[in-house]
Amino acid sequence: MTAIALALIASIGYGVSDFVGGLASRRVAALRVVIVSYPLSAVILILIAPFAGGGPDVATLWWGAAAGVASGLAVWWFYAALARGPMAVVSPLTAVLSAGVPIVIGLVVGDRPSPAAYVGIVCAVVAVVLVSKESPDKVTEEITGGRELRFDRRIAVLTVGSGVAFGLMFVFLHESAAAPGLWPVLMSRLSATVVVWVAAMTTGNFHRPRGEPLRLAFYVSVLDVAANVAMLYAFHGSMLSLVSVIGSLYPAATVLLAMVLLGERVGLLQRIGMVLALGSVALIATG
Repeated sequence: MTAIALALIASIGYGVSDFVGGLASRRVAALRVVIVSYPLSAVILILIAPFAGGGPDVATLWWGAAAGVASGLAVWWFYAALARGPMAVVSPLTAVLSAGVPIVIGLVVGDRPSPAAYVGIVCAVVAVVLVSKESPDKVTEEITGGRELRFDRRIAVLTVGSGVAFGLMFVFLHESAAAPGLWPVLMSRLSATVVVWVAAMTTGNFHRPRGEPLRLAFYVSVLDVAANVAMLYAFHGSMLSLVSVIGSLYPAATVLLAMVLLGERVGLLQRIGMVLALGSVALIATG
C-alpha cells in the first residue's frame, strides 16, 4: 500500500474519530471523552506493539513523546478556544495552521514535490479551510446562552497555538518514523494522556463519562490507534509535506458523516471543499 493511500486511511480515521467524539461531546464535556480515549489507546498499543516488529529506540521514543505532548496541547487549546470563541473563525484557522505548519517545515528541510503535487497541496489547504468553515446556528446560541462570541486576543492565542501544535504533531510523528515499530505511537499516547489529564484537572473536567459517552470513547480510542499507526507508516514512504496535508483533510470525513448519518445541512462552501479534497488527493498522489 502506498504512503498516500495510508495517509488517506489515517485522514478518514481521524475524521471518523472526530465524528464519534463529537457525538459523545454532545452529552459530556469533550475533555471528559479524551481523558478516557487516550489511555485506552495506550493500552491497545501496549498489547499490539510487541508484535509489530522493531524495538524501543531512545531518539524515536522522544519524538513520539513530543508528538503526544503537541497533540494533547492542541486538543486542550482547541476546545478552550471553541468554548469562548466563534467556531466559524476558530475551526478554519486551526485547520489551515495544522496543514500549513508541516508543509512549510517539509519544504524548508528539503521536500521537493512534483509541480502537480504543489497544486494539490494548495487545493488541499483551501479544501481544509472550506470544509472546516461553520456558521453559528440555534444550537450554538443555546449553548452560549445568546452571548456574543468574539475572536479576542486570548481566543486568537489559543487558536493559533492549537493549529501550530496540531501541525507540529505531524512533524514530530514524521521524525519518529525513522525506526520500525509502533513504539513512538505508544509514547505519543502516553504523553498525550498526561497532558489531557492535567488539562481536565485544571478545568474541573476530570470525571469519567458513563453510559453512551463511555462506549463512544472506546470507539474513539480504536480509531485513534488505527489513524496514528497508518500515519506513522505513511511517513515511512513519502515526504512530510505530502503525507501531512493528506492527513489534515480529516474534517471532510467528519462533515460527510454528519451529513449522511445525522442529516446535518452542509453549506455550498463545504461541498466545494469536499470536492477540492478529492482532487487534491489525486494531484498529490503524483508525488
